[in-house]
Amino acid sequence: MRYPWQGGDWQRLAAAFQRLPNAWLLSGPAGIGKRAFAHDVARALLCEAAQADHHACGRCQACHWFDAGNHPDLRVLTPHGDDEDSDDGKEAKVAKRKLPVIKIDGVRSVIEFAHLSAHRGGRRVVIVEPAEALNPAAANALLKVLEEPPEEVVFLLVSDAPQRLLPTIKSRCRQFPLSLPSEAQALAWVQQQGVTDAQSELAFHGGMPLFEHDANEAALRKQFVAGLSQCTMGNVLQLAEAVDKQKLPLEIPLRWLGKWLHDLAALQLGGVVRYYPSQRDAMLRLLPRLDIHALMNCQQELTALVPFGQHTLVTRLQLEALLMTYLKAFSGKNA
Repeated sequence: MRYPWQGGDWQRLAAAFQRLPNAWLLSGPAGIGKRAFAHDVARALLCEAAQADHHACGRCQACHWFDAGNHPDLRVLTPHGDDEDSDDGKEAKVAKRKLPVIKIDGVRSVIEFAHLSAHRGGRRVVIVEPAEALNPAAANALLKVLEEPPEEVVFLLVSDAPQRLLPTIKSRCRQFPLSLPSEAQALAWVQQQGVTDAQSELAFHGGMPLFEHDANEAALRKQFVAGLSQCTMGNVLQLAEAVDKQKLPLEIPLRWLGKWLHDLAALQLGGVVRYYPSQRDAMLRLLPRLDIHALMNCQQELTALVPFGQHTLVTRLQLEALLMTYLKAFSGKNA
């Protein structure tokens, strides 16, 4: 499917269908629908009776195979293997057990596929997403096939963070940044999904409308964030205990706290609140006591913990220690 804000992107890309590159790099922030767009492009490339605007017809055998998830001329390379079915609304979701990595064995399999004859005598399509998950060996292997691509093979690389890709890989692709939805489009989409307090949820996700919404987790997040404005030791210990009772991985409260720290610093330095606009008044009450340098120390400690967000660390102890550092940002000036 394509989302309402992607019509212009499709027109831009369809204009290049007559002179297709061997590889596209579809980029943009997580949560705007890049994966869905890539699959829509792949469906159109494989369609045997495409329409005048290059949309897939939806009726031919190729479209039926594609919709059933078993088109023989399509490969999808992800950190979880190409048979995993995930939906684009979960594009920004972090892997539950380990950091996602695309290994060289997966790249070798798609290289072998790319050198086979097409089952239907047309194009073959390879989707790589997220492309920044390629480990060094896999990235170098993919680079070799991009340097000498087989005929009638189109690679669609999808990336949230193209700056993490090898410059040589980017140079072999036609770069295609996808458009962001307007604020009105994003809010309308979130409201259509039946999300409670859609405006606050959209703000928390940085204005990107495609996210996995968990009502219970959102309620706990609101409790956690409200508690951050009450800078007492007893209160922050209660916050860590509440998170621990829900058995949440450390990555989740780190994300909540990281966005709070961002907003506090942005409000102090520029008067802007991005992720928690409903908490602006509470933040303003904290500013007279805020030591911005101590706040940055807390941010540094948080950043050091991010790689261990899905690790089997004791979440409560790690969070308590981090929140103690957070309290120090309010314990000096005008305390």
